[in-house]
Amino acid sequence: MMTPAPIYASLRGENKLPLRPVNQVMDLERLGAMHQSRLSFMRSLLRKVMRERWQINPSLFELDQDGYGTVIYEIETPRSLFSFVLFSSYLAPEERNDRVIAEQWDLTMALVAGQVDSDYLEMLRQNVPKQEAGRVDSRVFVLSRANRSARNFDYVVDSLASGRQPDVKKIAEVGYLYRTTAVYGSGKLGMADWEKVQSRWTDFSQPFSAEMFVCFMLRSFSLIQAEHIARHRSPNTFCEMDPAIKRYFGIGNSTGLGMAPFLINHPLLINQWVEMRELGLARVRVLGNIDDEIQSRLKTLLNRSIEHTRQVVTDDAWQTDNNCQVIKDLEGLYQQSECSFESWDTLLQWSEQNCSLQGQELLVSILLELYPELVNELEEYCSAEEFLDLDPVMTLQELKKVIEHRYDWALKLDFSEDGAREIFWYRSEEKMEPRLGNALEEEGKDKQMALGVGYAVRKCYDQLIDYMAEYPDHSTARFMVAQPKLRGIVRRIQSMNRCLYGDIQANLLHRDILPMHLLRAKLAFFGVSKFDPRSRLWVRNTMFQGAPLLEDIGDSFNDDWFMPLSPKQEMEERKA
Repeated sequence: MMTPAPIYASLRGENKLPLRPVNQVMDLERLGAMHQSRLSFMRSLLRKVMRERWQINPSLFELDQDGYGTVIYEIETPRSLFSFVLFSSYLAPEERNDRVIAEQWDLTMALVAGQVDSDYLEMLRQNVPKQEAGRVDSRVFVLSRANRSARNFDYVVDSLASGRQPDVKKIAEVGYLYRTTAVYGSGKLGMADWEKVQSRWTDFSQPFSAEMFVCFMLRSFSLIQAEHIARHRSPNTFCEMDPAIKRYFGIGNSTGLGMAPFLINHPLLINQWVEMRELGLARVRVLGNIDDEIQSRLKTLLNRSIEHTRQVVTDDAWQTDNNCQVIKDLEGLYQQSECSFESWDTLLQWSEQNCSLQGQELLVSILLELYPELVNELEEYCSAEEFLDLDPVMTLQELKKVIEHRYDWALKLDFSEDGAREIFWYRSEEKMEPRLGNALEEEGKDKQMALGVGYAVRKCYDQLIDYMAEYPDHSTARFMVAQPKLRGIVRRIQSMNRCLYGDIQANLLHRDILPMHLLRAKLAFFGVSKFDPRSRLWVRNTMFQGAPLLEDIGDSFNDDWFMPLSPKQEMEERKA
């Protein structure tokens, strides 16, 4: 759903609220320090599913005793009918590979509009398991694939087959049975494009809601498949998994550079996501009543976040240090919460003076969590018309002012210093996936992706100043005639000037750039947790851990799965 103009105008009117400064919010390292929140897409999606009581039932369940075969779930919403089609195949352990170069996977799946008959199923069977090498039609709007967790899957099946519940401590080391290695949508490989999905299938009209739903269904199937195999392996001793342990399982995700360019190529959309989050925080700061119940809830969430962070397992030294610092930050915030205060600004200011960026941004997520009545409605305004419009009549004096005001961060960068332009981004010919190249050592810079926004602004500004020295009274149109190659960046500058927050403020061409910040920023908007970097270029994480199960749909739902804990600790929290 696009943002209705009158309603959004009233939201924008709230900019009198104390919004955090642009230069603070759009700093790349801070964006990379964000955490999941109640505005994250997974949370928004499941509130919709639970509120509307979607009917999700298998219409075809043909798995052999080893869990291989075909499954179709039909999803009936108040408005439409969809099908989730999944193919489970044997994959030799040595063939299991999370990298984009892989050609086989344990599971492949598709989300399809309408019912699936035998002919259409056969078409999907011939193409979905091939992923990028296959082709589908516009009834399909998400494709994905996933691999088993080598550490968890067999262990869980063996436990259930022998009549034992899986050991929660062992589960916590990984937290999932499968991890998805790619989720494709928005017109790729013959699928429906975003405009069609958004206008025709309103159940998935919010950004990435269809992709998140596929991951939710994958998580659901992983639990069903494990029980199915265990039941057939030992029907006399088999036991079903405890629902609390089931909810603790999420779905794993491996994310690499493929996700990073999205944040640069969709600046209006990213601005919208950031703006709604910041508007939610501003509402909390001004309208959030602080009483005994809220203060108690704050302490509960701080303690929960501490325990959740302690449960994160990673071999990465950088992430381990970050997690230790976040725990210290949260412990300090808990001590501060013991003091009386009348405004959230007191706690926020203390965090900015005493906590790491990750600690500061986790506090923001916790504050949003306290006030669903102030925050939840903002999820309806996370779409944007993504048109970068050129204003040809803008005077060059005005264009110069816009650059100096909105892109002052880019003008402060020294692109002549050592390493400032050492990196270039390109798309590999084999897999059409983003890669990083070294401009000093590798060829291909002439085919680089246009992600160096700061450098492009700098070049535009320098050429604008030279042009204005001779033609100070000309319009943007005349400047574009003289410098047509600058049309793209000028269009971006003018369009982003209409936004509250604008572009991400970073030099993505610097040799010290950490793409992990881009990955984490987008994943935080998705709602993932438990980051486990495998290098500076890709990260494993967990989705939907603690979320409700398919069998929970129709039951009471309090939307309280922020920073989920292991079942034992969750019970202790409830007793407290």
